[in-house]
Amino acid sequence: MSENQSTPVQAQEQPEQDINILKKDRMDKLAALREGGCDPFEVTKFDVTGRAAQLKADYEAKEAEIIAECGGDEEKQNAALEALHENTVSIAGRIMSWRDMGKANFIDLRDASDRIQVYIRSNDVGAELFREFKKKWDIGDIIGVEGFVFRTRKGEISVHAKSIKLLSKSLLPLPEKWHGLKDTDTRYRQRYVDLIINPEVRDTFVKRSKIIASIRRYLDDHGFMEVETPMLVSNAGGAAARPFETHYNALDEDVKLRISLELYLKRLIVGGLERVYEIGRVFRNEGVDTRHNPEFTLMELYQAYTDYHGMMDLTEDMFRHVAQEVCGTTCVPYGEYMIDLGKPFERLTMIEAVKKYSGVDFAQITTLEEARKIADEKGVDYEDRHKRGDILNLFFEAFVEEHLIQPTFIMDHPIEISPLTKKKPDAPDYVERFELFITGREMCNAYSELNDPIDQRERFKAQEEALSQGDEEANRTDEDFLRALEIGMPPTGGIGYGIDRLVMLLTNSPSIRDVLLFPTMKSLPANSGRPGKEDGEE
Repeated sequence: MSENQSTPVQAQEQPEQDINILKKDRMDKLAALREGGCDPFEVTKFDVTGRAAQLKADYEAKEAEIIAECGGDEEKQNAALEALHENTVSIAGRIMSWRDMGKANFIDLRDASDRIQVYIRSNDVGAELFREFKKKWDIGDIIGVEGFVFRTRKGEISVHAKSIKLLSKSLLPLPEKWHGLKDTDTRYRQRYVDLIINPEVRDTFVKRSKIIASIRRYLDDHGFMEVETPMLVSNAGGAAARPFETHYNALDEDVKLRISLELYLKRLIVGGLERVYEIGRVFRNEGVDTRHNPEFTLMELYQAYTDYHGMMDLTEDMFRHVAQEVCGTTCVPYGEYMIDLGKPFERLTMIEAVKKYSGVDFAQITTLEEARKIADEKGVDYEDRHKRGDILNLFFEAFVEEHLIQPTFIMDHPIEISPLTKKKPDAPDYVERFELFITGREMCNAYSELNDPIDQRERFKAQEEALSQGDEEANRTDEDFLRALEIGMPPTGGIGYGIDRLVMLLTNSPSIRDVLLFPTMKSLPANSGRPGKEDGEE
C-alpha cells in the first residue's frame, strides 16, 4: 500500500531516518510528475468559487427548501435534488485523509473555512489522471476540485469531483490524524502545522481577529482616531520595563524598541487630536511565562477632558460590547470559572483591597518604618530603596491579585509607582489611577494623566534617582515630552490594554503563547533534539 493510502505519519515523533525515507518517496513522486510534464509548483492560480463551510450550508438550505416544496413527493424531491448537480462549484484545499475504494476514492479536503468530503471516481476524472492521483499524490497535497455538491448515501454532504488538479506538493508528512500535534513546544515552533492539524487553534486566531476588529469599530463609533507612532525611539518611556536596545547605523545613534505607546500619544493630545488610540507591538526585555512574551500587542487610548472615572466607564462598556459581539454573550468561561462581564465591575481602592485580603490597613500606616515593620511581620520581601507606597504595592501583589477573579477595578495607587499620573487632590500620596483585574490578571492600566510639566519633571527626577540605585525599569527624563507639556495638555484620561490577555480571556486560553501566532522561542542549535521549557517559563 502506498503512503498516501495509509494513515499519515506522526512526523514530529518519528526518527529522522524515517522522515527522510518518507520525504525521499515524495521527492521521487515529484520527479515523476515533472518528468510526465506536470509540475505542481508551476501552477500560478486556481479559480475558487466556494468555501467548504458555505457550500455545506448552502446545500443544506436548498435541500430543506426542496423537501418543503415537494411535500413528501419523493420522486419530485429526487428530481429537484438531481437538478442541483448542474451547479458546478470549484474548491481548493489540503488533503487531510484518504480512503481508497478501488476505482472510487474519498478524500477529506480542508480549506480556510472547514473540511468537506470529496468523491473522486475514475470514470469522472479520466483513467490516466486517476492513476496519477493514486500513485503520485499524497495526504498533505494541496489540490483543486471542480464538481457538484451532493449528499452521499451515508448522509454526508460532499463534492462529486468532475475534474481535479494538483496545485502544490507536500514533501513532508503531516502528523498522524488520531494523535494530532500535541507537544506544545513543537506546536508553537511549527504553527503552520498546528493550524493545519488542530482546527481549534485556527478558531482561536479567527476570534482574535474578530476581537480586534470589534474594538476598532467600538472606538471609531465613539469618535476616536487610530494613529501610528514610532517603534524605534531614543527614550523608551511610559512604562516600568527594561527595553531592547539596538544601533541605528545611518545616524550612528543608539536607539531602543518602544516599551509603551504613551508619550507619543500624549503629544498628539497636546497637538489637538482629542481622542486617539493605537494598537501595536511593544517590546520589553523580560522573561517568558504564561502571561508574558517579550513582544506583545498593546492598545493605548487617550481622551481629552475626562479622567480615570471616564476611562473606567469606557472600559467596562467596551469589554461588555466586545464579548457580546464576538462571543454572543457577556458570560464567558475561563478555566474553572464563569466570568460575568454583564454585571457592574467591582471598584476598590488599593488600600481597601489590601485590607480586605490581608487584614492590614495601610490607611493607619503613615511612615516607612511602620510599613517595613508590618512587611517583616507578614513575610513580604522589600528592598532598601522601597518606600511606603512601594511596600503597599508589594502587599497588593502578595495578598490580593490571585483573588480578583471577577472583573475588579483597583484604584488610587501610591504615587511612588505611578510617575505619569495626576495626584489625588485630597490625598497627594496617591494618584488617580486604576488597573482592571480579571482571573487574577491585570487587563489594563489607566490614569488621569499628569499634565503639569513642573510636577512631571520632579517625577522624572525621582525616576532617575531610582535608576541610579539599580532599578533598570525606571523611566529616564524625556525633555521633548516635557516641552510638549509646557505647550499645554488639557485634562486627559488615558489607558493601556493588553490585547493578548483580552484574547486569552475571550478564547479560554491558559497561556499567552496560545493567542500569539509566533510566540518568542529560544533558538535551537542545528540538528538539536526537542528542547525543554523556555527560560523563565511557568
